[in-house]
Amino acid sequence: MKRLSFFLALGAIAAMTGAAQAQVVGIASDQQGSLGYNTGVAVAKILNIKAKITARSQPMAGTAAYLPLINRGEMELGFCNAVEADFSYSGTGNFEGKPNPDLRAVGAMFPLRTGLMVVADSGIKTITDVFKKKKDIRIAAEYTASSTIRYYVAGALANGGMTYDDFIKVPVSSFVKGMMALGEDKVDLTLISLNSGAAHKVNTMVQSRGGIRYVSLDDSPEGVARFKEHLPAGDIIHMAASDSIPGLGEAANIIQIPWMLVTYKDTPDELIYNVVKTIAENNEDLGKAFGAFKIAKKDNMAPKLSMPYHPGALKYFEEAGIPAQ
Repeated sequence: MKRLSFFLALGAIAAMTGAAQAQVVGIASDQQGSLGYNTGVAVAKILNIKAKITARSQPMAGTAAYLPLINRGEMELGFCNAVEADFSYSGTGNFEGKPNPDLRAVGAMFPLRTGLMVVADSGIKTITDVFKKKKDIRIAAEYTASSTIRYYVAGALANGGMTYDDFIKVPVSSFVKGMMALGEDKVDLTLISLNSGAAHKVNTMVQSRGGIRYVSLDDSPEGVARFKEHLPAGDIIHMAASDSIPGLGEAANIIQIPWMLVTYKDTPDELIYNVVKTIAENNEDLGKAFGAFKIAKKDNMAPKLSMPYHPGALKYFEEAGIPAQ
């Protein structure tokens, strides 16, 4: 009887171990076709293949829907830009009054690059040019379904000493609608992601006017300081001219913000360590799965945030010599 009980106990332990190994790690992302969704699919694929972690990308309505779930430990992982990471953690910005103090940063996936865009024949090349013409410029505003975008635009305008109230505001519902509005001649100034599908589409729509052009921001210490009052996790970077990238017929200073993976504070250290290690050491394969990873750099995985990093992530960064800012 004791022998039977012993083997039953062993069987129970084996069953529990198997169940733990088979546990699915959920990666929350935006809806199909979005940046977040494509990132989630790529990361889940690499975790499954390289780390034998059973991971699944789970499309949801957006960060406002899934970051609180991660904060409660109801989802293991999810994506957001670094600005939204800080906002969601502290309960500021588009998370005003709704802090998520149990969120922890895992690491940056790759940089997001975007900027203010005009049509080439507008005569506008720099943020100073925008300032001179601001009272006559129609600007995409509100972004009711993409609330973070308002802060990007506000930061870019502050860089030139302006606010939304200096312009003729044209309400749009989403980031994509705001981009398309430039091509449809509904606005004169909007925010467009670098080399995105929408950028190519809008560029085609206004070819008769010379295509689109990025507004070059002020990269002086004073200009950057004004920008960071709105987007502390963002940077202004210089992009060389490129005929293959819509809007960059001439060199310009644009916005760069890290695209972050976040988790719950009590997610097991070993799991997060393995997730970060797998992402950091398989960049080439990630780039094949989703092209945005091709500009990722391992040494830039731990940008400065107000949100603390998860201990499992910090363990890998220390081992790999990655500076945690």
